[in-house]
Amino acid sequence: MKPKNETVSSTPLLTVANRTATILLRRPQQHNRLDPDDLPILLDQLEQVENDADIDVLVFRGSGLRTFSSGYTIEAIQSRLDERTFEKFLNRLEHLDRPSIVAIQGGIYGGATDLALCCDLRIGVSSSRMFMPAARFGLHYYADGLRRYVSRLGPTAARKLMLTGCTIEAKEMLRIGFLTDLVAPADLESTVARYVEQLLACDRGAIAAMKRSLNQLAQVDSAILESIEARFLTSLQSDALQQRLAAAATARRSKE
Repeated sequence: MKPKNETVSSTPLLTVANRTATILLRRPQQHNRLDPDDLPILLDQLEQVENDADIDVLVFRGSGLRTFSSGYTIEAIQSRLDERTFEKFLNRLEHLDRPSIVAIQGGIYGGATDLALCCDLRIGVSSSRMFMPAARFGLHYYADGLRRYVSRLGPTAARKLMLTGCTIEAKEMLRIGFLTDLVAPADLESTVARYVEQLLACDRGAIAAMKRSLNQLAQVDSAILESIEARFLTSLQSDALQQRLAAAATARRSKE
């Protein structure tokens, strides 16, 4: 359910300039959370990027200074996560044939961390922090999300973040490879611009081919993914998940 003061202007915004597409998340008062109704918009925006031969780079940004995104809203996890639209968007983003950058100007939580892992370059600032609360909610994370955590961050960091739900700060985000670069807040825009310039100077065909190869190297056996998928689907139906999500939603509403 959207807040009464939330309008269509809160949905993600796509802009294009200088061969670069930017998708801006626009709910700063709600930590740029992602609602189910945002996902068809995001999929359509991704399709526009895919079909526009004049776009060579995609950049994700979040409004405000506090949070890039808090991920999928709690109510949506309760009612609509099994629609799998979020996963469909992330998997499509991961395999986009253009390079992608995420500018993390603050905190990044939950499913938004997986969105970032789908991007090729992740630029954070000194105030950035992250956590993955799936275990706290009683949710077994979906298969491709786990695969990305392990392939990008390694099994040790993935176990720490997934099994404990702990919060880590910017320096550790850089150390484990979640961040490509860690910069002062004042340098975020110039750093993103520098990476965009470097990407635009490279051959688009070579980038697309190498992205495909790097993604293939990070794949795991399909039978393993199927077994993980079964555990995820079982957790979606668990009483523990429903009870913990309900308690978390109540706690959040009491703070608003």
